[in-house]
Amino acid sequence: MKKINIQIIILLALSVLPVACRKDFDEINKNPFNPTQTSMEALFNGIISSLPLGWNEQFYLNNETLYELTQQGALIAHAWPNIRIGVDEVWNNYYSTLRNIRALEDRFDQYDGQQDELDVVRAQLKILLAYKTFKVTDLFGDMPFFNAGKGGNSSEFLRPEYDSQEEIYRFLLEDLKWAESHLHLEPTTPDGRPYYNFRQFETMLKNDLTLWRRWANSMRLRHAMRISDKDPALAGEIIRDIVDNKLPVVRSGEEICLWPRDMGITFDGHHWSFYEHRGLRMGTTMWHQMSVHDSTDGSGIIDPRAYVFFETNNKNEWKAFPNNPGTNPPLEGGIPYNGGRDYNPPVKGAACKFSPFQYYLIRDQFDVPEVLISAAEVHLTLAEAYKRGIGVSQDDYSADEQYAEGISASIRFWYKVVNRTQRWANRPAEPGLGQIYQYIYHPKVSFSGNDFSLDLIYTQLWIDLFRQPWEAYALARRTGATPREGAPLDWNRFTYPASESEYNQANWNAQVQRMGGSDAKEVKVWWMGE
Repeated sequence: MKKINIQIIILLALSVLPVACRKDFDEINKNPFNPTQTSMEALFNGIISSLPLGWNEQFYLNNETLYELTQQGALIAHAWPNIRIGVDEVWNNYYSTLRNIRALEDRFDQYDGQQDELDVVRAQLKILLAYKTFKVTDLFGDMPFFNAGKGGNSSEFLRPEYDSQEEIYRFLLEDLKWAESHLHLEPTTPDGRPYYNFRQFETMLKNDLTLWRRWANSMRLRHAMRISDKDPALAGEIIRDIVDNKLPVVRSGEEICLWPRDMGITFDGHHWSFYEHRGLRMGTTMWHQMSVHDSTDGSGIIDPRAYVFFETNNKNEWKAFPNNPGTNPPLEGGIPYNGGRDYNPPVKGAACKFSPFQYYLIRDQFDVPEVLISAAEVHLTLAEAYKRGIGVSQDDYSADEQYAEGISASIRFWYKVVNRTQRWANRPAEPGLGQIYQYIYHPKVSFSGNDFSLDLIYTQLWIDLFRQPWEAYALARRTGATPREGAPLDWNRFTYPASESEYNQANWNAQVQRMGGSDAKEVKVWWMGE
């Protein structure tokens, strides 16, 4: 299968840089980051350009694997079993970017001016490093980190050892704390020297430092909650710091996203991964959260996001594919993701008997964003903190307030996506405030009406993470309480790429022994506990 790579126009074509850890082993005497070759701005822009999802990551990791594991979608057949292609892409993207990050860190260290002039750009780099590293360690567990990406500087780092996820987490959480406090809004240092600033080279958040602070604190919140069962003291300390000091977090209307049109890029891989894969449909697990009965006319739908995430089958019926189909699953086919629907939207193929993912949500490459962290997630994480008393006093009513705000923020965000997407035909009508609160206080959804059940918070976060299945996967592993049909989730991590056993064999072997002698999906990552 041919894959067309996402191309992002940046100041310098960084595609010539190595794309995998193993390149270090082959190019011992080369340092592509010589200061005469690459500016700090170009390196930073290259790091930003690594954030969009890879095509194979979407196809093999998300569509073929994570949607089924999280049951946010239903897989009609296992037609693409080689998920290693997606695993390799995630791993290689991370370590090629880490080399750029290390190079930029070196450039900071060699800066001719005073080091405090670099506070803002150092903080931005730490935030990017944290986002990318948290994502990878949450998929794999322990990983090379502290000495990784440094092979161009010294041969001793060519084959980096594995570091524990616990150490990585503690380091990144401390880094984020430093970063959010060093994103100075004033233009100069206390003694009048200007802060170094990437300005127009920062294409994602347009160098809005308040948004960068919100991103840093919201990540601290996300990952503090992720370790709340493993290290409740540290989790509570971080959440208390954010709440008591009223630190800025992501709020509704300012979600941290990659908006392609704003960044001057396109997300062609979104559509490609669906029309080539063809195997995802709305599942019964999600449907039973969004509808109170199975009438195919949609009269049971209570969640307005149903119309954003999914659509009807070839007979204009709402019909969910079973997430736990047993040994005799129903037959399903059709062409619901074919590009021909741009010109003839109703044509989904005679064999499309079950509701597909909403065509325009996965088709558009200009206006549908990739979400990094949402306001809904922040509110729902705070709802969990108040419900459990982590870092704050246990308070069901504060939890209820955050819960309602989270649902409202989620619905408003997804309809913002609908309304911003120029390609979207036959847009669903945006719900008014009354409709939103009708859903929030529906007997099936109401937090107070269901004895303040913690599981409701997890359900709403799981729904909001519909286009972030890797985050929903972390939520399912952490809580064991996201909606599910059939057997419990037992896929706890992804195994390391084959390149590690080939090119970093000694350290890979040592890591496998620490995991009990097996690089297996059943091995739990650190924050999952024993």
